[in-house]
Amino acid sequence: MLDNPLPKVGVSACLLGQPVRYDGGHKRDTFIMGPLSEHLEFISICPETGIGLGVPRPTIRLMGNIEHPRLVGTADTSMDVTDKMEAYAEQQSRQLNNLCGYILKKDSPSCGMERVKVFNASGKNPARKGSGIFARILMQNNPLLPVEEEGRLNDVVLRENFINRIYVLQRWHRLLWNGINAASLIEFHTVHKYLVMAHSQASYQRLGRLLSDLSHRDLELLSQDYIAELMHTLKRRVTRQRHVNVLQHIMGYLKKSIDSDDKAELSGAIASYRRGETPLIVPITLLRHYFRRHHDAYMERQIYLWPHPDKLGLRNSI
Repeated sequence: MLDNPLPKVGVSACLLGQPVRYDGGHKRDTFIMGPLSEHLEFISICPETGIGLGVPRPTIRLMGNIEHPRLVGTADTSMDVTDKMEAYAEQQSRQLNNLCGYILKKDSPSCGMERVKVFNASGKNPARKGSGIFARILMQNNPLLPVEEEGRLNDVVLRENFINRIYVLQRWHRLLWNGINAASLIEFHTVHKYLVMAHSQASYQRLGRLLSDLSHRDLELLSQDYIAELMHTLKRRVTRQRHVNVLQHIMGYLKKSIDSDDKAELSGAIASYRRGETPLIVPITLLRHYFRRHHDAYMERQIYLWPHPDKLGLRNSI
C-alpha cells in the first residue's frame, strides 16, 4: 500500500550514533537505528553543533522565564547562545518543511520536546516545565509535523500513533504535490475513514461536514483546515475499545461473504483482542485474509488495514 520515496524524518544526530554530544559521546537508539532505519529516510541534525559549538564543549542549560528561557552555559552563564539557537531553529524550520516527522532527544535544552529543566535566575530549583529552544520553534513553525522524543517511543501505543501520523502526512504531501482538487480531497478522506474513526468518531463527522459542500469554498483554505483537524485528531491515543468498534464496523462488510464458521472465528479474534489476550495484528490479519478471498474495492483502499509497513511490527504489541 506504500510506495517510495521513504518518508523523510528529522532525528537528533546523537540518536543516530553520531558523536556530537557535549562529552564527545552519543545516545544511539536501537529502535531508531534498527527497524525504523529500513523504512524512513533520516535527516540528521544537531542544533548545538549547528550553531558552532564544538565537541567536546561546555554544557548548557535553560535558565530564567519558563516560557522563554535563555540558553546559557552551566558553569559560565555569560555564555548565552539563545539568539544563535533561535535563529538556527527558524532557518531549519523553513528548510525542513518537507519532513513527515521528527524524533527529538529528550531532556535536551535544545532538543527536548517537553519536561525539560528550566533553572531560576540564580541557577537553582529547576522546574521540569520547559521545552528545548530548537524543539519549541520547530513545533511552533510546523504545527502539522508529528514530533516525538525517543523516550516516549518506548510506549508501544505512542510509537504506533507516531508512525501512523508520519505516513498520513507523507500521503498528504503527495496529494499536494500531485495537485489537490475536490475529488482527490474527498478520496483522501474516504480512504482514511476507519483510521480517523479509531481516534474519534466525532472528529470524523466534523471532517465529513467540512467536505460536505466544496462547490462554493476556497479549496486551498478548506484543505488547510482539513489537514489541521486531521493531524490534531490523530494525536489522540487510541483505546482498545475504539479499535474494537472499528474492527466490528469493518467486519460488517463481510457479513454476506463469509460463512458462520468464518464469522465465529473473526468474532472470536476480535473478542480475544478486546480482552487483551492477543495483539491487534491478529484480527487485522484475519480481516485482510477474508478480504483477499472476498474482494471489496472500498475496504481494500482503507488505510486502517495497511497504515504502515508490517515489518515494523507496530501492531504486534498493542
